[in-house]
Amino acid sequence: ESKYHRHGGNLETRSTELGSAVTGSSLTTVLPASSTVKKSIVLSSESRKELAKQAKVTKEERRAQIDGRHRYLISRLADGIDLSEQQVEETIISDDKFQLIEQFFSSSGLKKLIFFYQDVLQQKPNASMPDGSTNNLPQKKLFITMGSTEDFTGTCAFFLRTSDEVITASNVSQEVNFGMFDCTNGNILQGLEFFLSQIMIPALKSQQNWGAVKEGLKNSQIKEFLYAVDKFVNTLSSYRRNIEDKIQLTKVDIDIYVRNLQNPSDYITAG
Repeated sequence: ESKYHRHGGNLETRSTELGSAVTGSSLTTVLPASSTVKKSIVLSSESRKELAKQAKVTKEERRAQIDGRHRYLISRLADGIDLSEQQVEETIISDDKFQLIEQFFSSSGLKKLIFFYQDVLQQKPNASMPDGSTNNLPQKKLFITMGSTEDFTGTCAFFLRTSDEVITASNVSQEVNFGMFDCTNGNILQGLEFFLSQIMIPALKSQQNWGAVKEGLKNSQIKEFLYAVDKFVNTLSSYRRNIEDKIQLTKVDIDIYVRNLQNPSDYITAG
């Protein structure tokens, strides 16, 4: 409840609540909280629109770069993760690590390209809140990763290079290998064990061409290598079972055993 009036060329503010006077250049205007909120919402909305515009331009630039090499990766991912090729393409061109794909294709480039497909907390607008706030909700997402910064709780899809040659549309199917393993609920040991025992070892044992080793599976070094892989998988399986079947110590009521102990002979008997 303030009254404003002119006094000697200065503007004074009298407040019945504050009991203070502010004159001339020292006058401060305090905006209502609702006005500030509305202004911040407008600015935030404009910023979001500008970011969305920039993201759209970036996506279209990346889409124009997609060729036969990218199509090979996209088709493998779509088949393995049960997504459409269009969904995979949109995910890839929207990923902030898109440049890793080009580094993987280049001469002597990255040896591996890793994708995770798992629940990720995503911001969703909260329609019930007028201030534009958001909720974090888990949602399945496919994304590129270096494999060392995010927790692994879902499915891993990976591409491995077999040489240092530049990857082209004509040699991508020969130079790049694709694989997956499932670690749903964080069961990494179980996922790795399944991948090695059910996929890699059978593939190795059926391999006919071992390069310079003409004897193939009859060669002693090849036999030793396969034996070592088998042994590793068995050890992995043993570790996994030990973790899953860890000893559970049951709490025992000691009082029922010591309640009636009166003399040394009772202790000996109890022992």
